[in-house]
Amino acid sequence: MKEQHIGSDFDGFLQKEGLLAECEAGALKRVVAWQLEREMKRRRISRAKLASRMKTDPATLDRLFAPDQSSVTLQLLEQVALALGRKLKVELA
Repeated sequence: MKEQHIGSDFDGFLQKEGLLAECEAGALKRVVAWQLEREMKRRRISRAKLASRMKTDPATLDRLFAPDQSSVTLQLLEQVALALGRKLKVELA
């Protein structure tokens, strides 16, 4: 059996399979959700209270924190950050 991926890195494999962008987006979303949850805990703000501050439905926040959904808008992230008294910073590296 030929082992074509020996010596390659996992990012290279994901890129070859066309999955790299999707995997990175999911990972980034989980990191941001974790940071938001940490800030909510620090400030003792529940999801329901945060949704109320944002004047939005709690289901909108559930989508943000759902681990199986990587698609969220920058507008939603900005609204959450502002409701927590923080600023959203996005940059290319």
